[in-house]
Amino acid sequence: MKTKAAVLYDLNKPLAIEELSVPELKEGQVLVKVAFSGICHSQLNEVKGKKGPDKFLPHTLGHEGSGIVQATGPGVTKVKAGDHVVLTWIKGDGMDAPASEYKRTDGKKVNSGAISTFMEYAVISENRVVRVSEKITFKEAALLGCAIPTGMGIVMNTAKLRKDSSVAIFGLGGIGLSALLAAELMQAAVIIAIDIKDEKLEQARSLGATHTINAERQDSLADIFEITKGTGVDYAIEAAGLPRTMETAFKAARNNGGLCVLAGNLAHGERISIDPFDLIKGKRIVGTWGGETQPDRDIPKYVDLYLAGRLKLGRLITHTYALDNVNEALQKLEEGNVGRALISMDSGNS
Repeated sequence: MKTKAAVLYDLNKPLAIEELSVPELKEGQVLVKVAFSGICHSQLNEVKGKKGPDKFLPHTLGHEGSGIVQATGPGVTKVKAGDHVVLTWIKGDGMDAPASEYKRTDGKKVNSGAISTFMEYAVISENRVVRVSEKITFKEAALLGCAIPTGMGIVMNTAKLRKDSSVAIFGLGGIGLSALLAAELMQAAVIIAIDIKDEKLEQARSLGATHTINAERQDSLADIFEITKGTGVDYAIEAAGLPRTMETAFKAARNNGGLCVLAGNLAHGERISIDPFDLIKGKRIVGTWGGETQPDRDIPKYVDLYLAGRLKLGRLITHTYALDNVNEALQKLEEGNVGRALISMDSGNS
């Protein structure tokens, strides 16, 4: 079987769109016909070399998506051919299968991890797939592989946000907007959305933000303290991936129990600085690993919320690209001009 795929050969160079041969399935592997793939800063950081040296070049990319199971390898019991699935980088139930190697037309190998989604057909580890209802569209299901479980997981699992509390969300990409959806769902009283793009702030208002701040034109920290009458917020969530926003988010958390959650990805080697006296004042700062998501527990829960009309996934999606235009998608993402972007493997997908 052949598949079209986006391949990274050199850092800071465009991805190559190539035809690859799909390897035979090994124990614990699942072959999926990918419908949609998410695209986020993790891939952008890989392409730009911001994660440090890349010893796996050349390799495929993508860590969230949706599709239909085509076949299963030995020992797979979690899914079967015909199942609709979400593909996620977050490990869940099932075997943790080895990475795969695809072949180019000239026989040279292309590396692939336990999950790749910038391709039409992908070999995925069993513990990176979650079966979902056929009632959810592939387009919206693709968001459940990273953006939603990370953003909503931060609110529900990491922070355990309380009703009537206050929250500030720095960065309104897929994760930030997903956190906003969850904060609205959990009935936060004050939801402050911070970004430098007016169109993203407008989208945030439509999703439930009570206040918006353009950090390019306004003093975000001063405005947050004005909105909260000088106390700071109960929860500050950083999803922009910049040192200054991480530091500002920590300062925005209130004394005596305020929590700052860092979700953004800094470039390899970058550092932040905080005043340790703020810790003595009772502020807390934590990281998050995929919103502490348990995929087989949480993803079906989000599907149920979607089917009940309580989770408006489609409102997060701002751009959809064909696989051939993946480099344009990455460029727009780098410019900060997208909320959540998807790659469609077939124009007939829904």
